[in-house]
Parts: sequence; C-alpha cells; structure tokens
Amino acid sequence: MIALDDTDRSILRALVADAAQSAGAIGRALGLSQPATWRRIRRMEEAGVIAGRRIDLDSTAIGFGVTVFLGVKLATKGRVSLEDFERAATAIPEVQTVQHVLGLYDYRLRVTARDIADFERVLRRRIMTLPGVGNVEANVLLSEERRPGPLG
Repeated sequence: MIALDDTDRSILRALVADAAQSAGAIGRALGLSQPATWRRIRRMEEAGVIAGRRIDLDSTAIGFGVTVFLGVKLATKGRVSLEDFERAATAIPEVQTVQHVLGLYDYRLRVTARDIADFERVLRRRIMTLPGVGNVEANVLLSEERRPGPLG
C-alpha cells in the first residue's frame, strides 16, 4: 500500500470523471507537468491503486433497457461448490456482475436484458438452472446515480 497525497487524490478524481484524459490534460488542470503527472499515474497503477480503465456504456442506448439485481440463495451449499455456481453464472452474457455476499442471500447478480420479457427468458432458462440455485429475489433498477467513491 502506498501513501497518497492530495495531488494523487486530485489525479484519481480526474481519472474517475474521465479515464480517457491524457496525463498532459490532467497535469494542466492541476498545475503539474505532463511527465510528473504520468509518473504519478504509473506509480499508482504499479501499486494497484488504479486497477484499470473502463468504458462506461449506456445500456439503454445499445438495446438493453432493463437492469435487474438478483439476490440468490443457494439451496444445496454442501453439494454444489461456490466455484461451480460462480463459473456458470459468469458464463451467462446477460449477467454483468457476480458478487458473493454475506447476509440473507449468498450472491448478488446484476443482470441486463432488452426488456422484461427478455429478462424473464434469461431468468427461467439460465439463472434458475444454475447449479444449486434455491431462492431468487429480483429488484428492477429504476434509476442510478454513480458516485466516485471515497478518495479522502
């Protein structure tokens, strides 16, 4: 773990806002040279602070207008390995994330579908046939506000 100063945190905020920005553009905004900014970014990448850069797609714009969060309780924990469930769940293209959680459910899945009928098809044919699936609870996403997370 590396110590982050205020400049590092400012760079991280800038990258969270737009990961496609160049080191030169970030440096100009912060009063740093491009090489100094690049060295800081590289140091944070090498230390694992920056785990990667991603493109944020608008699901609706590409034809996936429904997002559903599923709470999945495994029925047969002793007979089905968690790895088997996770491997099968991540192989479903509509499943965007698989989170092993502590609480009422064993897993939380983020599923995207074209519409409710498409989601029902995915649920019946793919999710409910996963190894060890017991109870499933669905929550349809109505709106979402993204926050960058704690940067101190």
